[in-house]
Amino acid sequence: MNVVDSSAWLAYFAGEETADFFAAAIEDAELLVVPAICLYEVFKVILRERGEDDALLAVATMQAGRVVDLDASLALEAAAVGLEEGLALADSVIYAIARKYQATLWTQDAHFAGKPGVQYRAKARN
Repeated sequence: MNVVDSSAWLAYFAGEETADFFAAAIEDAELLVVPAICLYEVFKVILRERGEDDALLAVATMQAGRVVDLDASLALEAAAVGLEEGLALADSVIYAIARKYQATLWTQDAHFAGKPGVQYRAKARN
């Protein structure tokens, strides 16, 4: 199973240098778990930068995977994970979902580097 965080989705959709690193995880929809909070973050950024049509296309692509909503149980687990790992809200939810599904987390976010179950690739410098 794979969880792709928002930074990796955005790199993929923008065709950044790191996009190929994330492509296999993103394109294998059968093994893809998508935190609903990633839909929010990706939609918001692409809506701002490229418009509604591109934003809707992006989230439609993301929804080919299994979308996981934030329920009460997951919220409590994310709070505990966030406290334990020193993560902000969205990252806590994403990491908690990766743990719950025993998935690999694919990311460009440096605060995940070196954590168990994480495939990290630093964001390309411009």
